[in-house]
Amino acid sequence: MAYDEDLANRVRSLLGREPGIGERRMFGGLALLLNGNMAVVIRGEGGLMVRVDPAWSERLLAEPGAHPTRMRDRPLRGWITVEPSACATDGDLRRWVDRGITHTRGLPAK
Repeated sequence: MAYDEDLANRVRSLLGREPGIGERRMFGGLALLLNGNMAVVIRGEGGLMVRVDPAWSERLLAEPGAHPTRMRDRPLRGWITVEPSACATDGDLRRWVDRGITHTRGLPAK
């Protein structure tokens, strides 16, 4: 399944001229990387995967449309899956993308 190109374009417009941003197709979607580290993924199944500080995961998972990310039936620590409905508005999308970018800025560049 292809990722949602409209959602990808919305994320791109939010990132604007953020230095160090790159893109890579992976996981059936489109990963947006900051300095070589994945920050946000536009999922092939819809919605997003967002990299977050694991210490904040429990709090963020309480938000509507947020779920633990699972890969091969195992939880992926430091990642949250966001349903399409939870990133439908520009404000919601901005909040999730900002979280992914903010956390990833603190990681060493690859």
